[in-house]
Amino acid sequence: MKGTHEFEGGERNANILIDVNGALYPRAEAAVSVFDSGFVLGDGVWEGLRVQGGTVLFLEQHMDRLYEGMHTLDFADIPEREVLTRRIYAALRANDMHDGVHIRLMVSRGVKSTPYQDPRVTITPPTVVIIPEFKVALPDTVHKGVTLFTVHVRRGYSDVQDPTLNTHSKLNCITACIQAAKAGCDEGLMLDPHGFVATCNSTHFFIVRRGELWTSTGNYCLDGITRRKVLTMAADEGMVVRERNFTLTDVYNAEEAFVTGTFAGVAPVREVDGRRIGDGTRGPVVEMLQRVYGERIAEYIDGPGRSHPRD
Repeated sequence: MKGTHEFEGGERNANILIDVNGALYPRAEAAVSVFDSGFVLGDGVWEGLRVQGGTVLFLEQHMDRLYEGMHTLDFADIPEREVLTRRIYAALRANDMHDGVHIRLMVSRGVKSTPYQDPRVTITPPTVVIIPEFKVALPDTVHKGVTLFTVHVRRGYSDVQDPTLNTHSKLNCITACIQAAKAGCDEGLMLDPHGFVATCNSTHFFIVRRGELWTSTGNYCLDGITRRKVLTMAADEGMVVRERNFTLTDVYNAEEAFVTGTFAGVAPVREVDGRRIGDGTRGPVVEMLQRVYGERIAEYIDGPGRSHPRD
């Protein structure tokens, strides 16, 4: 098991071009300074972007989240959104990428004069790295589903490390991932400080309970873009949707469970902590949401996606 982000297409990525601060470099030559804030301190924000039909899906919402993160962290000399969008599409053109692509867009505070945490020793504008790769979720992830293990690492309060910020500082999620992998599972299910279910280490978590769709309050997790779309889609399809506190007892006795994320979209969960969820196969709610999500993607490509600045 390698987690929910195991993928096909890796052999095509050996010779990709990567954008580092507006210049394209072969994969083996792409690098940042050892004094870069992201390397020294994890001082940066990032987005995962999916490309289909030559279009970066739901780019406006990803950019909103990225720029809110940079503003919260008080980055200086932030590049304009349109400039960054054009660079993303330029990297796709340079690699002749149209479908089955995942982009990691990373922005650090910039290069420091010395390895120290104070932002005032930063001497360059933000470092921007755009890594486009051919990546498609494995069919087994989407159809057969994944397994989860509840880890000891909690999602914490915002006055310790705000879980709603998509920063490079992911040590708690990495620790959760390690524990789940050691337990032989695909991903870690994380609780909030009160013992209620919060989210997973790299995806968002949902259950179908008594015919309703439940997910966490959102107080201790990232404002997931796919998560948000699933909540809207399910309500549009007539389901009762609740963002609420619930416990592992609810999880173990759910009719269905699934995770969401930009990379794999909607993926069923067949087992949590050794308990089979439902009958252990992809259920009707997950099938419906996968279908509707595909329809929303097609609508976006034919609609808002056409307006992206690409030249």
